[in-house]
Amino acid sequence: MSLSKERFNQLLEQIAKELDISPSKYKLAVSRYESIGSWLDSGDYGDFFGDICIYPQGSFRLGTVVRPVSEQTERDYDIDLVCEFQEETNATQAQKVKYRVGNRLKEHDSYKSMLDKEGRRCWTLLYAEQDGAGFHLDVLPSIGFSSHNNLPIAITHKEDDGYSWVSSNPKGYAAWFEERNISAYRVVVNEQKRMIAHSYHDIYAKVDDVPDQLVRTPLQRVIQIMKRHRDMRFNGDQKYAPISMIITTLAAHLYDNETNVTTALTNIVNKLAAHMSLLDNKLMVDQRLSGRGLIKRLADGTWYIGNPTNKDENFADRWNEDGNARAKAFFQWVDWLKQDFISIMFRDENTVKFTLEGCLGKSVISKVWRKCVPVAVTATPEPVRVKISHSVKPWRADE
Repeated sequence: MSLSKERFNQLLEQIAKELDISPSKYKLAVSRYESIGSWLDSGDYGDFFGDICIYPQGSFRLGTVVRPVSEQTERDYDIDLVCEFQEETNATQAQKVKYRVGNRLKEHDSYKSMLDKEGRRCWTLLYAEQDGAGFHLDVLPSIGFSSHNNLPIAITHKEDDGYSWVSSNPKGYAAWFEERNISAYRVVVNEQKRMIAHSYHDIYAKVDDVPDQLVRTPLQRVIQIMKRHRDMRFNGDQKYAPISMIITTLAAHLYDNETNVTTALTNIVNKLAAHMSLLDNKLMVDQRLSGRGLIKRLADGTWYIGNPTNKDENFADRWNEDGNARAKAFFQWVDWLKQDFISIMFRDENTVKFTLEGCLGKSVISKVWRKCVPVAVTATPEPVRVKISHSVKPWRADE
């Protein structure tokens, strides 16, 4: 039996929900990063007496968080936090700011025991697994004056030759993403909050208590599915896998307020596929898409995918390395997206299930399949009635 588009869309919705962070886990994550924020805010930093601002960034803030997978095993959720000291870059050094955060975390007995080794940009706290899922909380030291606006900040960056400042704008990017998502959000917010409040009444006493960050539009669901597909398809070989920032940025640019996940995913993937001719330095056939310049091949052959909040930042700056290996991997992934989602639409149930298990994970599909695809009930055939007109007697009278 073939799977209808409506059933396929329901399946994708449930898959994304399964990959998402649950409201209970979300509340736990918020309480943990608020506790970290309070601890950092109350620290004694010697010559620093300004304000400190702690806020989430990345997928947790954008509503596109998805549980990572590696080597076919579910991993801990990654939660990214910014710790922003309100001061100028010329007033301090990157290394000093980095160790303000690290040393303060080490002053807390629990945080000290959970603290991982120093990362290039973050300090990571490894929370123990609870109910089958743990957290990695990455704290990003930075400085700036963006507590009341969306201006760029300076984040610490460590390399072999020392520490430096790198520009970033997590609040500005979040505001841009929310603007791309706002129309779809307004359509679904009331119904989704009612459903969450009903399902998690032990957490949220009323609908108004449900945070906006738990509402999911088709755009956010598509990004979650694409990120999981990326993780599975590049499993064990993540070096050239498309980075989440590129996936999120291009999907948000290409989203046209579609009302369901299947249509949104199909349109976004087809628009991405329209850029494949750039691999051979050829002009794109779709001039309307070409004119938007979302993925560019410049005159010198270099690649460009701009940060929508900072055009000077090129998300594809490494696509030119290793013989355009990341660009080739990106478009190979786009082709896989077409094979694994668009090509299997309306195919028989066994084909759909087998394909989705391979590209999204068998454990995830097995959990949602029965919810969305009812098991066909095979009717017991009525016994065939045989009419015997001249029966042979089992014995003869003369024997």
